[in-house]
Amino acid sequence: MNGNRSRKLGLLAAIGCLVAVAAMFGAGVGVGGAYLLLRPGTAAAPAAIVAPGLAPEGHLPSAAANPSVAVAVDRAGPAVVTVINHLAGGAALGGNAGTASGSGVVISQEGYIVTNNHVIDGAASLEVVFADGSQAPATLVGADAFADIAVVRVDTPVPSVAAWGDSSALAPGDTVIAIGSPLGDFANTVTAGVVSATGRSIESEPGFRMEDLIQTDAAINHGNSGGPLVNLEGEIVGINTLVVRGGGAGQSVAEGLGFAIESARARTVAESIIAKGNYPRPYLGVRWEWVTPDLAAQNGLPATYGAYLSEVSAGGPAAQAGLRTGDLVTGMDGAAFDEDHPFLNRLLEHVPGDYVSLDTLRDGSRLQIEVVLGNRPSA
Repeated sequence: MNGNRSRKLGLLAAIGCLVAVAAMFGAGVGVGGAYLLLRPGTAAAPAAIVAPGLAPEGHLPSAAANPSVAVAVDRAGPAVVTVINHLAGGAALGGNAGTASGSGVVISQEGYIVTNNHVIDGAASLEVVFADGSQAPATLVGADAFADIAVVRVDTPVPSVAAWGDSSALAPGDTVIAIGSPLGDFANTVTAGVVSATGRSIESEPGFRMEDLIQTDAAINHGNSGGPLVNLEGEIVGINTLVVRGGGAGQSVAEGLGFAIESARARTVAESIIAKGNYPRPYLGVRWEWVTPDLAAQNGLPATYGAYLSEVSAGGPAAQAGLRTGDLVTGMDGAAFDEDHPFLNRLLEHVPGDYVSLDTLRDGSRLQIEVVLGNRPSA
């Protein structure tokens, strides 16, 4: 689970994403640099580590007039857990004896814990290790691959709960703290840094960009996935998800480029999962391949960016609207796709039931096809 996974897009290769069930968030290599989703590390049970300043139930230390990193860790640290993933596929995906680990954070007294989708991906069973060293089995409540958010739940009493903070209040230079279990062995490790930037967008997979990310130089390592990024009040302002190492052609290896999902997005998705078991996503019913200028030139296509439909599911929204295998969708609602506005991101701006107009090329003809989006089936 710790290794990089390379992907090469071929126009006619049958590797298009099924919008209904796209599982997009394995560690990957992006153009010009390595984009590492912080896949869980080895999952030998961490040594029992008692977080300092564990507050009595129902009480949080009051923040000092001049908040410090130590105060923030006192408040949030006891709610951070190690998530152990017992993989259904065994050791083939990495880790020892078919297990891997990431991080998470308790968000309610009812035992709900937020982590990353890629931390729980492929799990046969899950368990968590609390900051005080105690362990408990966990069940998956639901997950959203596009936001890379998952919620698990334990039925045992939780030692502490972390509060959500306001990610929109963050500004470059603000102090932030990452708490998690790097490599699965160093439970509740604390690293501190600053907000380097907000509103970042990174291509994590061909044809999909993770958006509105918080960039930080707080050290984030494998196994930190799903752990919280907190402010000096000890509030969750982000969920750590990936790092950029660089090292592409002509590039040096970079450090201090960590990214977290903003708390506003993470909280919205998590609360929907808790209430309904999922986060509503639109469904088109196609497999597609992302066309870039290089691919378009190599294949003589009359568009620089687009979604090549390699399969249209019978009876799905796309088929009902008249879309066909081999169509090239170049834009949506009158706006052309490009590097910063790819097909999948534009689709995910909509909700089930929306009407969308797809600019489509077919056999040299330009068509506009209206589709009523369906509900994405549960994976």
